[in-house]
Amino acid sequence: MRKLNFAFLALLSGSMVSCFQQREEKKDVDLLPIEQTILKDSSSFYYINFAQYPTSLKGLPIGVFDSGTGGLTVLDAIVRFDEYNNADKQAGADGVVDFQHEDFIYLADQANMPYGNYHATNKTDLLQEHIIKDFQFLFGNKYYTSPGGEAPLTDKKPVKAIVVACNTATAYGYKEALEFVKKAGVDVPIIGVINAAVEGTLSKFDKNENGTIGVFATVGTIASQGYERTIADALKAKGYTGKVQVVNQGGHGLAEAVDGEVDYINRKVDRPRDSYRGPALDNDKHKIEKELLPVYNFNFEGNQMLCDSKNTDDCTILQINSAENYVRYHLVSMMNNLKAMENPQPLKSLILGCTHYPYMIKEIKLVLDELRNLRDEKTQTYLYKDLISDEVDIIDPAIYVARELFEVMKERQLFNDHGNMSANSEFYIFVPNTSNKNIQLDSLGRFTYDYKYGRNAGEIQEYVKAVPFDNQNVPQETLDRLKEMVPQTFTLIRNFSQNNAKSTAIAKEAKIN
Repeated sequence: MRKLNFAFLALLSGSMVSCFQQREEKKDVDLLPIEQTILKDSSSFYYINFAQYPTSLKGLPIGVFDSGTGGLTVLDAIVRFDEYNNADKQAGADGVVDFQHEDFIYLADQANMPYGNYHATNKTDLLQEHIIKDFQFLFGNKYYTSPGGEAPLTDKKPVKAIVVACNTATAYGYKEALEFVKKAGVDVPIIGVINAAVEGTLSKFDKNENGTIGVFATVGTIASQGYERTIADALKAKGYTGKVQVVNQGGHGLAEAVDGEVDYINRKVDRPRDSYRGPALDNDKHKIEKELLPVYNFNFEGNQMLCDSKNTDDCTILQINSAENYVRYHLVSMMNNLKAMENPQPLKSLILGCTHYPYMIKEIKLVLDELRNLRDEKTQTYLYKDLISDEVDIIDPAIYVARELFEVMKERQLFNDHGNMSANSEFYIFVPNTSNKNIQLDSLGRFTYDYKYGRNAGEIQEYVKAVPFDNQNVPQETLDRLKEMVPQTFTLIRNFSQNNAKSTAIAKEAKIN
């Protein structure tokens, strides 16, 4: 009998082990290849042992990421945020910024941007993999001192919260990122921009007010319908009874122009080029309508438009070559879309659904004013006056993101009492990993378009290296714009660059001045 019991126990034990192994195997099957690498493969560059993640989060920095430098507008709203009393965290500004004792880590995935194009090339799964890698960087401790660095340093701090400052990443990867964080077993708050933007927009409407909300975002964000769904859900949930319409405009090329991506803008050329991918006379999806040239009112000075003829009326090739002209093209297109809608309501609010677009607020307001007062040359009737409110609320989601971040940190008691935003904030950018012989670069050292969108999810490689910001990897034109548009954040970048140059011996000319 005892032998039978031992045999039974052995059989039972074996069954339990087998069952346990099946559960483990099933659990692993649920992991994406990049998640499997991060969570299971201890030999991989991407591996993180989350069992050793800090349990006390208060002293850790806050992570913020975007596909480029546009997310710095969100970070700037956070570092300038003052709506609460620092002593008791109650509502009411006290003249002292509310995140003064927080450290920040910012990541720009410049090498893989624009994120908006992945959906158009049927590579949403690859985009989601990039987003999880963004999370991996913020959770991890590795970075390189320079693009040519052979071995990473491992002294970067993990983070206690993550702000997804990219609309496209929020639209296509927010859910997947939350699932990854859950699988990793890390209990940190994740803030996305879309819900915050919609909350801010509807606060401008009375419950029974009519009007149109314009959503000006990347093509990928528009295709996701993330804003439309969120607006519709919020209108219903909050009991709005007015006729509120939504008109979308995918800003093809604008974010890229702001970041100086050469597929869309090249300020060093003075004639049309074959590599251009922006709106054009012969671009069926993003067509410049020749009969609308007086309406676009493009600025041709200083090669801001590239034409194959000295006489602009005779252009057979016409290419946009400035961020301002991209704004002009897209706002005219948006207003014509609104005009074609049934019973169109006046544009009351315009959501800037891409973090790069707030850099162009001045130009956006200028063009809306021009269009409001534009008359038909023959009939002298207004073309858009009845479709543009006298005051259009330009909605920058950043301030609402800052408010949500504060409330979450207050609720979870995550505020740091000893941090130093000015001295300890860090700024990193993903650049092509030239040590990887599989990558394909153009003459400027960037991923070629075909390579960038020709890769496949699941092919786990170090495509990029995370390196500190400097003026070798961030164009000087961008740095100048940051200095003008987000001076507080620019000061943080400069402080980091100067401190980092001392500690890692980056070349003197690579400092941000």
